[in-house]
Amino acid sequence: MKRRVLVADDDRLSRQLLCAIVASQGHEVLEARDGHEAAAALERTELDLVLSDVNMPGPDGIQLVRRARAAGGPQVVLVTGRAEVDVAVAALRAGAADYLLKPVDPADVEALLSRLLVPPSPAETPGIVGRSPALRRVIDRVRRAASSTATVLLQGESGTGKEGLAALVHEASPRRDAPYVRVNCAALAEGVLESELFGHERGAFTGAHERRRGRFELANGGTILLDEVSEVSTGIQAKLLRVLEEQELERVGGNETIKLDVRVVATTNRDLKEEVCKGNFRGDLYYRLAVMPVRVPPLRERSDDIPLLVEHFLRLYRREATSRVERFSPAALRKLERHSWPGNVRELENTIRRVVLLDPAPVVLPEHIELEAALPTSGASPSRTGSQRSRRIKDMEREAIVAALEETGGNRVRAAGILGISVRTLYNRLKKYEREGRPCLPLRSTAA
Repeated sequence: MKRRVLVADDDRLSRQLLCAIVASQGHEVLEARDGHEAAAALERTELDLVLSDVNMPGPDGIQLVRRARAAGGPQVVLVTGRAEVDVAVAALRAGAADYLLKPVDPADVEALLSRLLVPPSPAETPGIVGRSPALRRVIDRVRRAASSTATVLLQGESGTGKEGLAALVHEASPRRDAPYVRVNCAALAEGVLESELFGHERGAFTGAHERRRGRFELANGGTILLDEVSEVSTGIQAKLLRVLEEQELERVGGNETIKLDVRVVATTNRDLKEEVCKGNFRGDLYYRLAVMPVRVPPLRERSDDIPLLVEHFLRLYRREATSRVERFSPAALRKLERHSWPGNVRELENTIRRVVLLDPAPVVLPEHIELEAALPTSGASPSRTGSQRSRRIKDMEREAIVAALEETGGNRVRAAGILGISVRTLYNRLKKYEREGRPCLPLRSTAA
């Protein structure tokens, strides 16, 4: 898209070089020979970007930045011949979008134009933020699958946005006006999950005072999401297989066969093929679920979506707190783009929310961003004893979880925040340790 860029510099050669670079990218270029002409152009012309020298007659570059911000005008990039930290800091604190050093490198200018002149449009798919090729491929695959009745299996790390894509399967399908029912398989004990999925008859077990329809019945005619399906026990897996194969079920404690017409979407953060090989998941159920398998890429494989996600979360969390934060500097965005994001989009969301709450400055700089350390992924440091070095990673992980739970008095929500993981992931780990006979400690409600 062709945009209008003002180049302001009293040095003729420097100005002409910048103009030539901007024009080579297909943009319209306006020139200003000093601060007076630049200030006049800001008042009378609709501009998309300003490239301005810092020191020139009339209003200098810093003053132009402040005028542009006060008038709700274009972003301003400052150009300086002084390679000094104080100049860069002053530029960014004034609200400059970035700064360039003279003599400018054409490649740096082109990269800057590509980044700053991208239209800040929202995601094309409601509820899913991003337009990277990796994400677009996933969305296209999901949309193609949505028109059928085939089961869809969304596989990806925790925090990658599988639930949003599951909702898209329903919303893009002919069943969009029918019920959409979600079940978190990782958050419910086996006995509770069976009743939740298939319903129960009165008197089926202690406390079953009346008949209850299960989630499959409630989703009849529509779609059911089995979130974290890998956490389902082998006993319930057998019942799920029957529902998928025959589209019918019997409530717990009942003998009436209930016919169904339900579209199934499942998510998992595990490699289900590997779980089948380990004997933890039925192979026949896997193939029933994976009629249309979709791998959801982690955030580190689509880091070009990070600026859009940052903009999205910044708008979202500025509504809940009074904060001066208006935007992230290019250097801050580069820091976010270089991070590996083990917690994926959920971790990025928490990071942006924390910045908004800490309210460091109108323009967020790299030093304002606190990045969480991942859970231990390697052995102990060389300074520890030999027995400690030989401990398995999962033992270290359990100790980290125990320490976080002790620190928070058993509050799972706060403990997950300290660990930098989702509450669901923490639930999964606790459940796993309970199955192994190694429960961490008695816990309070996550509402605490």
